[in-house]
Amino acid sequence: MTEHVVIVGGGTGGTVLANDLADRLEPELDAGDVRVTLVNDDPDHVYKPVWLYVPFGQREPDDGRRPLDDLVDDAIDVRIDRVSDIDTEAQRLQFHGSAPPVSYDYLVLATGSTLEPDQIPGLTEDGHNYYSESGATDLRDELLEFTEGDLVLSVIGTPHMCPAAPLEFVFMADDWLRERGLREDVDITYTYPIQRVHGNPHIAEWARLIMEERDIQVETFFNAESVDPDAETITSMEGTELDYDLLVTIPPHGGIDLIEEAGLGDDGWVDVDKHTLEAEAADNVYALGDTADTGVPNAGSVAHYQAGVVGQRLASEIRGRPATATYDGKTLCFIETGMDAASFVEFDYENPPSPAPPSEKLHWSKLAYNESYWLTARGLL
Repeated sequence: MTEHVVIVGGGTGGTVLANDLADRLEPELDAGDVRVTLVNDDPDHVYKPVWLYVPFGQREPDDGRRPLDDLVDDAIDVRIDRVSDIDTEAQRLQFHGSAPPVSYDYLVLATGSTLEPDQIPGLTEDGHNYYSESGATDLRDELLEFTEGDLVLSVIGTPHMCPAAPLEFVFMADDWLRERGLREDVDITYTYPIQRVHGNPHIAEWARLIMEERDIQVETFFNAESVDPDAETITSMEGTELDYDLLVTIPPHGGIDLIEEAGLGDDGWVDVDKHTLEAEAADNVYALGDTADTGVPNAGSVAHYQAGVVGQRLASEIRGRPATATYDGKTLCFIETGMDAASFVEFDYENPPSPAPPSEKLHWSKLAYNESYWLTARGLL
């Protein structure tokens, strides 16, 4: 009997896992003993870190898109569709429309995050973000016209995709404005919802010093409650009100409803064992990347490393062997500190990050990784 692995989500985690399984299970796939299906609701694969560079005119949104069929091994069945229901007891997926349900033996959820700006009154009417293609291009247009006033970046939603990206934006905006002779006419303010500028205390301490050196103002313990587009103010639950001329936000993030409806976790995130990435509420279900609630924020590299672990575990289970591979929280992250300098951190569950001194070499290393990402997604790196 053919065993069926279904991966839902064609982002970094889902695509890397699909190609990992194509390589790892090649004999079984060739023999017809195993079938792997990758389901995605978009024919394109999107590399979202590109969006950080769009507002500064360094990239175009299309630089972060490739057809999914071009990235995934031919041994994998790619299905462009949307899952409407997950029945973990029957191990069956239902799709929108009249398509028949699909059964699975193993299910991997890599559905990522969605932006939910409507959670904050006034945010959909004003406030720009670079966490979507349209948001990044709109922000580019605003920045080109912005020559003076108050620029506020407010981190509203936590956890959120790419935990370092808010820091990167204010560092890059500071440098970008200096290069244009505009920095003296622009005040930059950064807000964060807890009592430091980043969720990780080690990165927060490092970043706060850079902010002080560059006269980037900071408002911590600022939980945004509402935006007044007419008055151009953003107000926190704590009662602090900030004026802005250009508001950039990290909107609230959510998962997808069907995960909560399936009883796999709250707010669209799957409750998992943080080492095995197995769902706690259902057998034969795994989760990757943002979808997996491991208790720590996820950078893009997390999904890549987790995909390798899940690939090993699935191969072991399919071959009737004990699944012993575990994820140790390994994370690699480049952090842009300006338009031509970056830092680098590496850490895991046990070892905290220690940011490297910013350098031009690390900046070019990040850009080189962005270009080589497509080889990574194909499973060639």
